[in-house]
Amino acid sequence: MLSGFTASPMAVALSPYSLGDSISVEFTIGDGCTAVLTTQSSTKVYKSLGSKCSEQVLEARIGSGALFVVIPDPVTCFSTARYSQKQVFRVVSDSSLIIVDWFTSGHHESGEKWDFELYRSSNCIFAEGNQPVFLDTVLLEQSSPVDIAESMHEYQVIAMVLIYGPKLKHVQDQVQENVKRLMSQQLQIPSTRLGCCAKTNSDNCLVRPAFIASCSAFGPKGMGVVVRVASTTTEAVYRFLHHQLAGMEPLLGVSPYS
Repeated sequence: MLSGFTASPMAVALSPYSLGDSISVEFTIGDGCTAVLTTQSSTKVYKSLGSKCSEQVLEARIGSGALFVVIPDPVTCFSTARYSQKQVFRVVSDSSLIIVDWFTSGHHESGEKWDFELYRSSNCIFAEGNQPVFLDTVLLEQSSPVDIAESMHEYQVIAMVLIYGPKLKHVQDQVQENVKRLMSQQLQIPSTRLGCCAKTNSDNCLVRPAFIASCSAFGPKGMGVVVRVASTTTEAVYRFLHHQLAGMEPLLGVSPYS
């Protein structure tokens, strides 16, 4: 268990995973402290044998006035890989938290796209008294009626960004405004009363944008914001994260994903 960080970045090597590896980590962020958890590169999950599933469990307690920033590179699952992760964050009334949780379609250098067997990621935020604030699970499994590649269409990266707590109100407000403006441009929605339309191709059919994002509030009094992203390229998501989290630089001393 680690505690008492003050603006301390931590690079934790959580990759590669293979043959049912299991990793469990716990953090305690002391009152008034700031900690940053990141990775040195993408988390790679290699081919699994049989039904063995590689697992990661992370649990963190964030103290009063503390800030915990979880900004890893994406998870990349190779062909036939099985991967499950669960992240649990326990906060008090004035804790602050950023979580970036994202994954790619696979090892593109080998021509693999959505060829893994299982990907599951759960993120849970609990307040005092074990009161749930945010509960979310992403599950992709090849045994579903529709295979993963078909359901994802041309998108190759899925991301979620959670921004929670009083220290991050300025970041939340800016991100919400940025996402609203970005998607208005992507979908060509005019601000006049002339109506709205999405981009179409030469056959007058709707064309999916290469990058889409949504944003919504959660938690008591809207203390949290969740952003969900789908993109055709990893690079576009890196640029998005860098731009949206640039407001963290005064708190961290460096801009995330720079």
